[in-house]
Amino acid sequence: MNRNIIAVLCLLSTLPMSLLAQQQFDGIVGTPGCKAIQFTDSRFRDWAKTCTVTRGFFDIAKPDDGRVSFGTEANAIGAVTDSGTMDCISLGDAGEAILTFNYPIVDGEGFDFAVFENSFSDTFLELATVEVSSDGVNYFGFVTTSLTPTDVQVDGFGSIDATKINNIAGKYKGGWGTPFDIAEIPDTSLLDKKNITHVKIRDVVGTINPTYATRDSHGNIINDPYPTPFATGGFDLSGVGVINNALSLSLGEPQIRAGVYPNPCTDRLFVASAGGCRIVIYNIYGQKYDELTTADDTVSFDLSTYPSGMYLVEISDGMARKTIKVIKQ
Repeated sequence: MNRNIIAVLCLLSTLPMSLLAQQQFDGIVGTPGCKAIQFTDSRFRDWAKTCTVTRGFFDIAKPDDGRVSFGTEANAIGAVTDSGTMDCISLGDAGEAILTFNYPIVDGEGFDFAVFENSFSDTFLELATVEVSSDGVNYFGFVTTSLTPTDVQVDGFGSIDATKINNIAGKYKGGWGTPFDIAEIPDTSLLDKKNITHVKIRDVVGTINPTYATRDSHGNIINDPYPTPFATGGFDLSGVGVINNALSLSLGEPQIRAGVYPNPCTDRLFVASAGGCRIVIYNIYGQKYDELTTADDTVSFDLSTYPSGMYLVEISDGMARKTIKVIKQ
């Protein structure tokens, strides 16, 4: 994105609410102009390698009630799967996740990465803000906009109009990522846009109570489902997919064409690739279960003795790497 467009974005952040309210952004999946990217899109060349979560509250106004607990950090690592909406980790009110990657994300052509939430519908949207860092210390966010009315609280199972929000993760239903273009972040000497090493995702506290509310870049309160006082409350992170990274920039955009089947599986798992790759299977705690270097296009692994649960299949060829989540039943 060129500097003129960045200047326009900066100008928009200063516009009064009366003018902003006239804007409409892209809508739900399947409508004209929708920017959502499906998890199976071939543009994704990498997924998050690590995830560190600080859990948020059931209800930020009642901190003594405790914090959310659903999912594990492993649920946000590797590729988003079609195994169901429960493959996620809940952040809770004001909870946050920090993710790192195999290779730095770079500001390339178009969108650079996408964030996935697990919503079961087009209108029940639990939101989060997104920031990036090139040193793991200094984080910078995107220009966010929420035009959802704030005269009435969106209740815990309420609806949000996707055309009223922009640059906020969780805008689309599960399996469809909210894309982000690093070029839209104003330039600063503290951010190397060609070396993004960390992505921070912070739950939007959806209350319209000014004491606890999250505000967009224009100072508007972001109204989203509140309260959500249960283990799965808040933004439910499914994964972060990378479109532009340092490896693709330097090596002519290599990517591994590989997949696994069946998924979920019960005994034997097949891995299909272009051959000449190394395949490693880990459990969610990072313990290695199996490893194979092969020149064959298709190989299989016997998972019959594996405990039921989630596993990570890492496929690499020396230039690129792909991690796929597998459910062993």
